[in-house]
Amino acid sequence: MITDKTKMVSNSKEELNAVVIRFVGDSGDGMQLTGTQFTDTSAMFGNDIATFPNYPAEIRAPQGSLYGVSGFQVHIGSIEISTPGDDLDLLVAMNPAGLKTNLSAVKPGHTIIVDIDSFNRKNLQKAEYESNPLEDGTLDNYRVIEVTMTSLTKESLKELEGLDNKSIVRSKNMFALGMVYWMYDRDMDYTLDFFNKKFKYKPLIARANAKVLKAGYFYAETLELIPNAYNIAPSTMPKGTYRIINGNTATAWGFLAAAEKSGLDLFLGSYPITPATDILHELVKHKHFGVKAFQAEDEIAGVTSAIGASFAGDLAITTTSGPGLALKGEAVGLAMMTELPLVIVNVQRGGPSTGLPTKTEQSDLLQAMFGRNGESPVIILAASTPSNCFDLAFEASRLALEHMTPVILLTDGYIANGSEPWKIKSIDEMSDINLRIINSSSDSWHPYDRDNDSLARNWAIPGTPGLEHRLGGLEKDFTTGNISYMPENHEEMTNIRAEKVRLVENNIPDLKAEFSTKGDLLVVGWGGTYGSLHSAVQKLNFAGLKVGHTHFNYINPLPKNTAEVFSKFKKIVVCELNSGQFAFVLKGKFGQFDFLQINKVMGLPFSVTDLVEKFKNIIKEA
Repeated sequence: MITDKTKMVSNSKEELNAVVIRFVGDSGDGMQLTGTQFTDTSAMFGNDIATFPNYPAEIRAPQGSLYGVSGFQVHIGSIEISTPGDDLDLLVAMNPAGLKTNLSAVKPGHTIIVDIDSFNRKNLQKAEYESNPLEDGTLDNYRVIEVTMTSLTKESLKELEGLDNKSIVRSKNMFALGMVYWMYDRDMDYTLDFFNKKFKYKPLIARANAKVLKAGYFYAETLELIPNAYNIAPSTMPKGTYRIINGNTATAWGFLAAAEKSGLDLFLGSYPITPATDILHELVKHKHFGVKAFQAEDEIAGVTSAIGASFAGDLAITTTSGPGLALKGEAVGLAMMTELPLVIVNVQRGGPSTGLPTKTEQSDLLQAMFGRNGESPVIILAASTPSNCFDLAFEASRLALEHMTPVILLTDGYIANGSEPWKIKSIDEMSDINLRIINSSSDSWHPYDRDNDSLARNWAIPGTPGLEHRLGGLEKDFTTGNISYMPENHEEMTNIRAEKVRLVENNIPDLKAEFSTKGDLLVVGWGGTYGSLHSAVQKLNFAGLKVGHTHFNYINPLPKNTAEVFSKFKKIVVCELNSGQFAFVLKGKFGQFDFLQINKVMGLPFSVTDLVEKFKNIIKEA
């Protein structure tokens, strides 16, 4: 984030390259909607964007409590934006609990907007304040804008008849949004149009929100504490049609594209679980594309219904998070044993057990690698950004269909709920998907006949004349596919299934290092940590240090040139939001290298500032 390189432009608006804003309040204060509207408006203006919604696990936590704070952070800029940002330029706090839990993230000297109507004795006690932070010097290092937001919201709606007090007070988030719109020179038209569409059948609610939004905008214009508005110019991005997309939506659309490209119907068998449920919600909207979505009674029913759909010839997927993947383990082994294409999406969250259901983590990698009985290797992919979820969902589908085996696609709560601009792709831009469906039989046909190069078996769709067959979880004879308990046959089939997954390395791209292809330090990451690692390494290279960054989307198998990339750097550090699971995998495969580790298990993404310091220390020690 760059805010120190500023200039005054001729229209008295201070020009900024980027800004980080966070809206916080109770889970019922509409912070997610407020942040989303600011994000969408900035995207329409042409800024590059990254967001980070952060909300409590409870549907409606106790009002005013510290653990009930809901927040939405957005980083917008005219420069490349890869993360939602570290420290805040502006914090909008709707209550004392929001201020207390987020104050440490605000840069000294920067702005805090508070609704002082909420700073009463009861709310201060709930936030565990011994004194009022607005009066005791706690905020002396910040520019504080105290606003009677609730009172001003009521005042602006006093002539609008028909609204109850609860509906009036709930509109105060739009007062805050109006103020921020004025501060950062945003147009209100997009949000006003949103009100008319969202509340088409509740015109009174639309009018109320519009009035409060405008009231906040013009109130900010009159404040002496805000002497001028700021301007963030549009970003320069490749030409194309863009939309703001979050990771779960991108994942769903990637599957839609794969179904279209392969010519297959898409079947989703799933059970709702945070933070994966929105993939189900999104796919339900697209029945006109041939989507069949089944909300099962539990996780096991979800995955087994998908296996049945795969046997019948559909592109079959199931979605879950870590606890659900544990329940699906036996069925995933069945799909591996029967060698049917199946994509299992695990949107990772903090664990173990119920853990931190609304917080992010990367702690399910070893579960994906080894969380099944017997020797049961599967392909494992990991998406790295919200928009990259589209590409990896498509790729997971392609590999499952071409290699006739399950694929586990790992995303995480950070990129699943976060959003960024995505350049919309044409189906013609995407790679072909080569199906292994056979339509005719011969006297020598067997369901486990294999391709010589990939070892993938043929896919015979039930109902095709002459291709009648059975599949199951018992071991198969290598030649006929009939049940076999022969020891030598079991070992041979075990080796073939493992070799089939290993050969996928011939059908995936090589690993690449960005910034520096050789030098003092290689930063290694996988999955949703990409933005933080990319930004940190970029800063070090701007400072003249030879640091490379390589990021893994393909976890099992690894790219064929992995050792070659590693060999060109003096030091290698593996960065993960867990206790070192990918480092464990790499140490087992590449014992010739010494892997350093940076780990974080707090339910939060990496801080770019912290990473830069740690990388510098590693280089100094080297």
